[in-house]
Parts: sequence; structure tokens; C-alpha cells
Amino acid sequence: MRRRDFIKVIAGSAAAWPIAAYAQQPGLPVIGFLHAASPQGAVQPLSAFLKGLSEAGYVDGRNVAIEYRWADGRLDQLSAMATDLVHRQVSVIAAATTPGALAAKAATATIPIVFETAANPVELGLVASLNRPGANVTGVTQTNAETTPKRLELLHELLPSVRIMALLVNPTDPGLSETETNSAQAAAKTLGLELHVLNAVSESDFDGVFAKLSRLQAGALVIGADVLFTSQIEKVAALTARHAVPAAYQWREFAAAGGLISYGSDIADAYRLAGIYTGRILNGDKPADLPVQQATKVEMYINLKTAKALGITVPNTLIGRADEVIE
Repeated sequence: MRRRDFIKVIAGSAAAWPIAAYAQQPGLPVIGFLHAASPQGAVQPLSAFLKGLSEAGYVDGRNVAIEYRWADGRLDQLSAMATDLVHRQVSVIAAATTPGALAAKAATATIPIVFETAANPVELGLVASLNRPGANVTGVTQTNAETTPKRLELLHELLPSVRIMALLVNPTDPGLSETETNSAQAAAKTLGLELHVLNAVSESDFDGVFAKLSRLQAGALVIGADVLFTSQIEKVAALTARHAVPAAYQWREFAAAGGLISYGSDIADAYRLAGIYTGRILNGDKPADLPVQQATKVEMYINLKTAKALGITVPNTLIGRADEVIE
């Protein structure tokens, strides 16, 4: 079976998972899995979460049940979904993405929460500190918000003559978008670049974003680490190719789908660590005693075929630093 077909099968199965296991086996502890995206947009992260959970001794349907709640990008639904999981008295809530984590924390001060976020959890108010999270919340933070300036630097390295660039963020997630905007603007100032910040709050905004890029004469685009863009990663990559926009995003899937370059945390590692923590809490550990983990492994992928189509010569020094070159 080809990888694309395998992913379709897994994603299709995930959509049917929400409550069946819990209903059939009421004696099992229950994990509430809350995610801002869709199961189709989170196949690899979910697989990694389940792997980490199994490393901690738990397998869905065997000795634990999982209730899935997918917002499909509708962030305004997360609060009700988190509240529903609380009413169902799940044993622990695994809240992926920053909006999911914030919704879970607002919904309960007693049920343990394990989050996965690309932003700083202390600045978000999720935990008191990384080493001593306190209360009922702990989890894993990636470095993707912090690597946004690095993506800008990489585009500058590839396109040294380009002086105008843009950053795409989702303003409905201010904890993430403000962090990315501030750090990218500081980096742009250091590099002597003019940086325009563009907003998208839904898929319907994408065409307008690329039209505005043209009007601004922006020569490159950094895409923020928001779940909106992650859930539509292939479409976003296709748009950058169609409009001939050199662009950088966080995940390998972006470069594999035709984007120029990806640079960011290993998302699978972050979800695996979240799965392990979820299992440890089921085993009796308290969130307050589990320091927030940081997924620090960073990967870079370059699509040479896309670079050639854009007329970009990738320096050998940059090729040598890449984890993979896609040709």
C-alpha cells in the first residue's frame, strides 16, 4: 500500500473514533483527546501520541479508551468540546495545539491536562513555570514559535537581494501570533528587511493573502506555526507553488508538497512525549510533579525542484545543513 493511501485509511478511521471505545468498554480509564484541527490533518502527530502512550503501557481499546474531539479548525468550538469532556469525567485531557490547551485549562482545574503547544506555556498562562508547572496542567512545548525568525533568516540566505518579505499568522490565536510577529519583526530589523504581517483566520482567506503578497511586491513568505496552516498544509504549499512565492514553514510535509523550505521542531517527537506523559498520569503521577518537556530536535528540508522552478540557486553550505534534500 502506498504511503498516501495508508494515510487516507488511517485518517478515515480516525474520524469515526470519537466515543465508540468508551461506550463499549465502560470499565477502562478514559483519555479525552482535544485537537483544534481535523483527524485528516493530524495523522502523523496522532500516531506519535499513540506510540508514546503505548511506551507508557497503554493501548487504545485494550486498557484505555480515548474520546476524540476534533474542532476541524473551528476554534470557537473548542470551549464546548473541552467542557463536554469534563462533564464525561475523563481521567485526563490530552490537549493538542495552543487553542486546545487554553480551552482545556479554562474548562477544569481538577482533571489532569497534558498539553502540546508551539508557544511558551508560561507566557500563555498554562503553567507557573517549566520546572514546576503546578496545579493540574503539564505538557510539551515545541520550538516552532521561536524558530519563526530562523525561517526568515533562511529565506534571506536563499534570496539575499529580496528586501521585502511577509509573515502569515492567524490573529485568532494571539498567544502564538503575537510571539511570532514580535520575534520576526526583530529579526527583520536586524537583517535590514521590510516585513509585512498578513492575517488569515480561515481557508477562505488564503487567496486574498496571495493577492496581497503580489500588491506588496513581497519576495518571500514565512508561514506561522498555526494549526490553521498545518491542517491545510498541502493546499498552502500548492498556493506558494502556483503563485511562485518562495516560502518557509515548519514541517517536512510542506516541502514535500512543493514548498521551498521547512524548518522546525520534530512534531512527532512532541506528540510522542505528550503521549508518554498522559500514560504516566494514568499510572498515578501528578501533573504538578512533571516538568514541562521541551521538544528541541529541529529539522530542515529543502525542495530543490521547487528552488529550480523559482530560479533559486541553493548554496552548498545550506544543502549540507539540511536533514533531507527533496529532488
